Amino acid sequence: MTSTTGRPAAGPAAGPAAGPAAGPAAGPAAGPAAGAAAGAAGGPGSCSELDPTQLLGATIGVTSHRRSDELIATFTRRGGEVVHAPTMRIVPITEDADLVADTRAAIADPPDVLVVTTAIGLRGWISAAEAHGLDEALVEALAGTEVLARGPKARGAVRAAGLSEAWTAASEQTAEAVEHLLAQGVAGRSVLVQLHGAAGLEDLEPLRAAGADVRTVAVYRWEPPEDPGAVDRLVDALAARSLDAVTFTSAPGAVALLEAAERRGRLPEVLGAMSGSSPPVVCCAVGDVTAAPLRERGVDPLVPERWRLGALMRCLSSHLAENPRARVATPAGELVLRARSAVLGGRVLDLAPGPLALLARLAAEPGRVVSRAELLSELPAATDGHAVEVAVARLRAALPRASAGGSVVRTVVKRGYALEVS
Repeated sequence: MTSTTGRPAAGPAAGPAAGPAAGPAAGPAAGPAAGAAAGAAGGPGSCSELDPTQLLGATIGVTSHRRSDELIATFTRRGGEVVHAPTMRIVPITEDADLVADTRAAIADPPDVLVVTTAIGLRGWISAAEAHGLDEALVEALAGTEVLARGPKARGAVRAAGLSEAWTAASEQTAEAVEHLLAQGVAGRSVLVQLHGAAGLEDLEPLRAAGADVRTVAVYRWEPPEDPGAVDRLVDALAARSLDAVTFTSAPGAVALLEAAERRGRLPEVLGAMSGSSPPVVCCAVGDVTAAPLRERGVDPLVPERWRLGALMRCLSSHLAENPRARVATPAGELVLRARSAVLGGRVLDLAPGPLALLARLAAEPGRVVSRAELLSELPAATDGHAVEVAVARLRAALPRASAGGSVVRTVVKRGYALEVS
C-alpha cells in the first residue's frame, strides 16, 4: 500500500501523522512534491485554486487502479495523506483472440444497435482493431448502426471515433439503455454491447428475453490486485477507523473490498465504520452504479451530484473540511481532530497514538474534566494511572502554549484533566 503525504511544512514541531494504524498500514511517503508534480500533469489535480490546507491532517484511502494518480495528486495538494490500495486492476486485452474474433464478426455482420458503455472501452476497442489493421473497416461497418451511449463521456468517445449517437442515457446506467431499447422493440434485432469489464451482463437478460440477438465485446477485464497485502492492510485500517475517508470509483472495486474484508473476518467492523457510526470513516463513491454494492450492505456513501472523478474529489474534500472528527476553539487556536492526527492553529501536531487518543477523548467533551480512569480506557496497553500521566506529559510537550502561557490541557487536582476552551 502506497502512502503519499502532501501536507505543507508545519514547522519544527510538526511531524508525520500518527495513529492506531499509522505504522504498517502506510507505506513510503512521497512528500508534497509528489502531489504537485502529479497535479501539474493536468486533470483535476492541476487546479491552481486548490487550498493546500483544506485536508490538512486527513488520511484518505484510495481503492482505484485506473486514474488513481489524479485522486492522489489532488488530495495531497489539498494537504491530505493518501493510502493507496487498488482492490482490483484493469487489464487491457487488445491481443485477446476473442476480441479480434468479435471485431471481425462486427465488421462482417454489423449489429442493428451498438451500446457503448464507456469511453475507455470504445477507444480501446478501436485501438485494438487498429493494431490488427481493422480500425477503418470497423468504423465503416458501425457507421450505419444505431449507437446508444451510456452517458456524456461515452457519447464523446462515439463522436471522436467518427460515429453519431442516436441516444444518450441520462442516468449513465446500462439499465436505462436497455429500457430504451425495450420500449422501441428489439425482437429480431441484433444488439452489440461493449462491456464495462464484466459488469452489466445481468442487465442484458431482458433484451434476450424480448427476442434480441445480444452480442458482447470486452476490451478489458478486471483482475485481482497486484498487492493483496495492501488491500488487507486497508481493510484493517477501515476496521480500526484509522482513516478519515475511503473512495470507490467502480462497482467491482467496491465488491472486491467487501470480499477482502469478509475473507479477513472483519466485514462487520468495516461496514460499521463506513455506515456512519462514531467515529465514522466517510465512504465516497463516484456514482450510483459504484454505490450500489455498498448500499446493498447498508452503507449509504457520499455521492457527488455529477458522477465524475473531479466532482468526487471536490465533494469529498469539502465534506471532510466541514466535518472533522472534532473541532474545538482553544486558547492556542482551533483544534481539528482527524483519524490519525490533530491540527492546532493550522499546524499538524507530532503525536504518537497514545497522546492522540487522549486528546481525542478530551476534545469529545471540551471543558469537561475527564477522570484518569476514563482516560486509561483510551490506552488499551496501559494498566495504571501512571501511564495516563506519561501520555498527558507527552501530549503537552507536543502542544503549543496557550496565549496566557499555560497548557491547553489543564490538570484538575485529584479529578483528572480538561481541554481548555475559548
